[in-house]
This record gives sequence, structure tokens and C-alpha cells, in this order.
Amino acid sequence: MGWSWSYKPYVTVAARRAQADKAAQKAAKAGHAWSPVKVQGRGIAKTFWGKAWCDNLEAYSDYANRLPRGRTYVRNGSVVDLQIQPGKITARVMGSSLYQVVIDITALPQAQWRALVQDCTGSIATLVELLQGKLSQAVMGRMCAPQTGMFPAPRQINMACSCPDWAGMCKHVAATLYGVGARLDEEPQLLFTLRQVDAGDLLTAQAAVAPALAKKPSKARVLDDAALADVFGIELAEADAPTAPAPRKRRVAAEPAVKKTTAKKTVAKKATAKKTAAKKPPTAKA
Repeated sequence: MGWSWSYKPYVTVAARRAQADKAAQKAAKAGHAWSPVKVQGRGIAKTFWGKAWCDNLEAYSDYANRLPRGRTYVRNGSVVDLQIQPGKITARVMGSSLYQVVIDITALPQAQWRALVQDCTGSIATLVELLQGKLSQAVMGRMCAPQTGMFPAPRQINMACSCPDWAGMCKHVAATLYGVGARLDEEPQLLFTLRQVDAGDLLTAQAAVAPALAKKPSKARVLDDAALADVFGIELAEADAPTAPAPRKRRVAAEPAVKKTTAKKTVAKKATAKKTAAKKPPTAKA
């Protein structure tokens, strides 16, 4: 009994894109907005986290034979929808037909996450620097270390595709995994979402040890005022001594009004006497 194998006819890239556009428009009318993966240039990923994801993916020998076709598919825009949720990646990939891809990712073990947090405590100042991959090479290397870092190992990845390819990783799954690297360029925090850990734990641990890490100045490094004056050649103003309160002035009592009245009367009498003396005629001599 013979076996006959039949393959679907090859569909050009232009034809696949036209089919993908029609499918996306149909989904939009139904209220489902797709999020396609768009790759510019030859490099699939350009930022630290995107490149690190792709490098980790290519480091697994289990995937070596299937990855090249996946790179081609993601570059030509065949991943027309990609969604990343806690522990799950879903995608729609346009081939000879529109295929559904589902990839389950095991949550990062708590013991492994606690070890990462502990190892990086004191080195991660801000979450922005972490997501931008701008921390020290030692810290980022620890976060991306194979088996013990943030990225899943092959045993932690369960893949499924609606295409007829019997292989565990078909080209549609490979394109989806590469699409995750491109998506991390735009939203690196999705890696923490996918592995079901809270990136804020890194900052919480940092805040807990911050007071202990703060260095207090030693007595030998504390300069008094005299030393500061010698070093900088300035005169430091001495603190003003507290000023004693000014003594209260004693009020001088006004002279009684009676005295003023008596003086006025005496002056008036003298003036009257002078007028009277002037009016009297001179007395004739005998």
C-alpha cells in the first residue's frame, strides 16, 4: 500500500500579506484588534531585552533546525497578531492559511526569583534603567543567565500550532517566538508579565536595604567651624549673643496744675501794679 503526500501550494509573501490584511479587517469589525509584529531592517530585535531573548532562543540546540524559517516568517510580516499574557503567548501566523499558535510558559519558580532579587539588590536604582538594559553588565548578565535567569528553558515551554506540521516547533511557532523578541523592544516589562513575577520586587528589596547602605560621615571627616575657615579662607560669623532687654524708662509725673495757675496769677499781679503806678500823678513837693 503506497502513501501519497500532498502539500498545499506555495503562497507568495505578497499574497500572504493581502490575506492577512483581509483577516485583520474582519477581526476589527468583530471588535478584536490585532497586534501585528513589524520588523524593520534585517535585525529582528534592537534593544537589550529583545536581543537577549533572541540570543537565548538560538542558544538551545533543540530549536536549531526550525529557527531559520521562523526568522523569515517574522521578517516578512507573517505574524499578524501577537499577545503576551501571564504564562501564555498567543499568535496568528499567516502561511498558506491563517494558523493559530499557543505557547505556554511555566512561571518562574519563586526560589529562582528570590535568588535573582537577592543577587541584584543594591544594584538596581530604578526600574526604568532595568527595563532599558542600562545597568551594569554583571547585573544584566545575571538577569539573562541561562537556566537561572529570566528566560525560559526548553522544558518550560509547551508549544502548539493548528498547522499540519508534526514537528514540535514548526515555522509558525518559531516565528512567534522571534516575534516576542521584537515585542520586547517596545514593551520590555512583558517579560516579567510572561514569567509571572513582579518587577517591583526588585525596588522593594532595594528600599529595604537603603538605610543600611547609606554611609554616615565619620568623626574624622566632620570639620568644625575653625577648620572650615582655614580650608576655605573665610571668616565664619559668630553667633550673636542674646541681647539684654532695654531698661524701661521711668515716666516723670507732670507738675500739678495748681502750681502753673499760681505762677500765672503772680505774673498778672506784677503787670497790674506797674500799670497803676504809671497812672498816678507825681506828688508835689512842699
